[in-house]
Amino acid sequence: MVQKAKILLVDDRPENLLALEAILSALDQTLVRASSGEEALKALLTDDFAVILLDVQMPGMDGFETAAHIKRRERTRDIPIIFLTAINHGPHHTFRGYAAGAVDYISKPFDPWVLRAKVSVFVELYMKNCQLREQAALLRLQLEGGGQGGTVRESAGLLAELSARLAAVEEQAEALSKQLDDDSADAAAVATAAHLERKLTGLRRALDALEPGTGSGGPPPLPPQN
Repeated sequence: MVQKAKILLVDDRPENLLALEAILSALDQTLVRASSGEEALKALLTDDFAVILLDVQMPGMDGFETAAHIKRRERTRDIPIIFLTAINHGPHHTFRGYAAGAVDYISKPFDPWVLRAKVSVFVELYMKNCQLREQAALLRLQLEGGGQGGTVRESAGLLAELSARLAAVEEQAEALSKQLDDDSADAAAVATAAHLERKLTGLRRALDALEPGTGSGGPPPLPPQN
């Protein structure tokens, strides 16, 4: 069973949150509401999110300040932020959004299809990263089990299963990268996809080094989990 990604919706107006839920419900992911910057930061303490849709104009802690707090936390600094605003003060205002760490800056009223497409890209990248972490965890278990007297047949069987699972993730990541290239997607999404491919390459090399006959003198270094 594939776990759904969580999308954080931050807006002080309930009608705007309702509209975002209506637009994004077709993605069939978990939508989490926050009516203020403070409430958003509290949600980020315990849950992992694929992307954050953040309203700029909010009383108290506005979107820029909220984003600054998100980017200062090690746990949340890499979560993509899409700013939503009903006010367009020109290039300077947009630049401030990107400077605060946003991957995109969309003015209201926005095209629901465009917003849904942008969010879906980051959800898919998040899911691929989750799959990659699972493969890395299985590889670590294999290394630990191998040091505890596991049989050659058991090790070979698990390696074959890991290789097949990794191949599936590699194929999906390659297809996603091609889609991003074809659609001239945001630079941030392309960079995230490239980072994912580099991590997949490192994991594949570590897995290949475990195959019999590689001549390695010990377990290879594993790719980072984050």
